[in-house]
Amino acid sequence: MAKTKGFLDYQRQSPSYRPVDERINDYNEIEISLMPEAINQQAARCSDCGVPFCHGTGCPVGNLIPEFNDLVYQGKWKEACKNLHSTNNFPEITGRICPAPCEAACTLAINDQSVLIRHIEYQIVERGFAEGWITPMTAREKTGKRVAVIGSGPAGLAAAQELVRAGHEVVVFEKDEQPGGLLRYGIPDFKLEKWVVDRRLEQLKQEGVQFQMGVNVGIDISAHYLGKMFDGICLTMGAGEPRDLTVSGRGYDNIFFAMDYLTTQNRLNSGESTDPSKHISVRGKDVIVIGGGDTGSDCVGTARRRGAKSISQIEILPQPPQDRPQDTPWPMWPRMMRTSSSQEEGCDRRWSVMTKQISGVGTRVSQLHCCQVEWQNKDGRWEMQEIENSDFDLKADIVLLAMGFVHVEHGPLIENLGVELDNRGNVVANNGQTNNPKVFAAGDTVSGASLVVRAINAGRKTAEAVDQYLRTL
Repeated sequence: MAKTKGFLDYQRQSPSYRPVDERINDYNEIEISLMPEAINQQAARCSDCGVPFCHGTGCPVGNLIPEFNDLVYQGKWKEACKNLHSTNNFPEITGRICPAPCEAACTLAINDQSVLIRHIEYQIVERGFAEGWITPMTAREKTGKRVAVIGSGPAGLAAAQELVRAGHEVVVFEKDEQPGGLLRYGIPDFKLEKWVVDRRLEQLKQEGVQFQMGVNVGIDISAHYLGKMFDGICLTMGAGEPRDLTVSGRGYDNIFFAMDYLTTQNRLNSGESTDPSKHISVRGKDVIVIGGGDTGSDCVGTARRRGAKSISQIEILPQPPQDRPQDTPWPMWPRMMRTSSSQEEGCDRRWSVMTKQISGVGTRVSQLHCCQVEWQNKDGRWEMQEIENSDFDLKADIVLLAMGFVHVEHGPLIENLGVELDNRGNVVANNGQTNNPKVFAAGDTVSGASLVVRAINAGRKTAEAVDQYLRTL
């Protein structure tokens, strides 16, 4: 273990954020890294438990957390970097944006504050880049097999890197101008600056991954072409179909899906060409964000930086408790109250709110007509019921729908490949392989919308299945 009784000697010290009045004026990352001495103390808190739930239960990629904590405490940073990359292709990504289910599963979290795992991970990988320890890993032998990866989000990039390192020729097709998928276009710069993505992409390119950008597979090139030109196909397009709001008044012009808003802002920040008609101005306006999750929070932070007059975020689910409730005991991810950095910057949060109707003037929304609801557990199922005489109105100039995503976008590619879909609209895959033997799928394409860290893990596992299939040909 790192240090005997280290968890008694040191208290958890989380990294801080830049001051609110400073950070809302730019799109730079907001977290302030801890100094080396503090990181050494935080690593010392790890107890190297006999059964490391952080690793086995909490971390979707199975990071060897006690091991890299011990290596950091001993000052063996290069070994820690190698250890970290043995399970995670992109720890600089998860070290910034992962909600850290590993920390919720830390043994100390039973009755104390958990080990600072996520930030230690971040420190390891950034030290690795700074010292030049992270270099391209090229395959010793080429197999002569070709794989098409459709989509360049975290699952696609992880799969592509694992496959090219196995010796296969890998071509990643992406419909956008630049690779990265959700990492580039969905996550705001103040959480993940895009040079971080570009730095890792350069490694993939040097390892041999080829990128074909601006190609909408299924339309620009056909499924038949893929089948003829490639020995294997890996679908990693994500879950791009947003959940819509089906109420009267939904058709007003100034109601937008959250991802359209976030994508446009990220394009503007990077200097990409954008259609002026798609620019969504919130300056001086009353903004309502419907949806209380991470995407809604990202909308709040972006709207704050764009000068919104007021921001309200409404959620149909009830307000979570302040402490870990009995229905999510350790080591489960606790259902409890959390406040994001964007919400700290200023917004009115409301829970148990249902939107009943939207009204407006001409073609533009002006009000949301809402009510309070209550949730009751009936025979193990939660049911929602409107509270009588609880109606209220919210002034709205802009409405952003951040209610999650339902499944992968269904289009010509999915249809022409003939892959099976489940009752939720996701691609069905068994160990990554679909009903079409040469077609595989990974990440949100299979699971529905989930965490980036789960997508990375799915990409790695599916790449292993693709590799095994190709070696039988």
